[in-house]
Amino acid sequence: MNKDEVIVVTGAGGFIGGSLIRYFKEKGFTNLRAVDKKPLYEWYQVVEGAESLCLDVSEYQNCVRAVENAKEVYNLAADMGGMGFIEKNRVECLRSILINTNMIEAAYNAGVDRYFFSSSACAYNTDLQKTPDVIALKEADAYPAMAERGYGWEKLVSEMFCEEYAAERGMKTFIARFHNVYGPFGTWDGGREKAPAAMCRKVISAQDSGNPAMEIWGDGSQTRSYMYIDDCTKGIDMIMHCDELIATPINLGSSELVSVNELVDNVEKVADYKVERSYDLDAPKGVAGRNSDNTFIKKMLNWEPSTPLAEGIAKTYKWISQQYSDRKAGKRTVS
Repeated sequence: MNKDEVIVVTGAGGFIGGSLIRYFKEKGFTNLRAVDKKPLYEWYQVVEGAESLCLDVSEYQNCVRAVENAKEVYNLAADMGGMGFIEKNRVECLRSILINTNMIEAAYNAGVDRYFFSSSACAYNTDLQKTPDVIALKEADAYPAMAERGYGWEKLVSEMFCEEYAAERGMKTFIARFHNVYGPFGTWDGGREKAPAAMCRKVISAQDSGNPAMEIWGDGSQTRSYMYIDDCTKGIDMIMHCDELIATPINLGSSELVSVNELVDNVEKVADYKVERSYDLDAPKGVAGRNSDNTFIKKMLNWEPSTPLAEGIAKTYKWISQQYSDRKAGKRTVS
């Protein structure tokens, strides 16, 4: 691409979308369009020089405006959050299908060259994720379909739209199944945060209050892999520009499997503080185990997300700690 071609990122007021706009800005692209339905003052990042539009892309006419003259579109807009949000807001998560339905049609009609859809590991068959020592999920494991209720089914059906636009209309579409992305500039409080951010906040709060008590959802044995944001943005770029991956879902996640208890261990080490753990067995906890099989991405791109969890947690903890201190001081923060 020429550096002045129009790149559109939806969901750019959020964590991954905002980080992707910054990633392209740092690579020298000069015509970036950031789109999000939130008012600008609520965006997690506002990148200087990018065109920032407040549009609800679940509505078709807003999608038409969003993709004007665009060369590439990265659709990261969705109603989502951590497991607590996903399990309690299935209808809202399902309604995100309107976003991809309208965005891909508008992009096709506008002659967009490449279209990226951010899917999720929640699209995988939940019957394969019932034990903590789960076998890593490969791309074929999405079928026979038994996705996570609400959010997972929306992702799986939206993948089908991308596949059929490629098959029937010749559109270059790309699909990445994200596995638990974390890092600075992400949600860290309020109910939509993912586990790494929640654990960092809880340890920071415990240390600040002098009360070491900390509640963990589930029994702590649930396992996941967690991908640092810099690996995510690089992976999106590489996937989008690999023609062998047109309309082909691919895992984008770390293969470093850890339990929730091990995740807390990592945060404690960074904080140099021990908490007293209690376990809420009735709280939302999702599947028992989920990991990314990276055989396919290594074959196609000769690369995989590789930031060690300990390194990523250290950077994330430092950022959330500053956010926590700023909030205490009455300053405006990312929520």
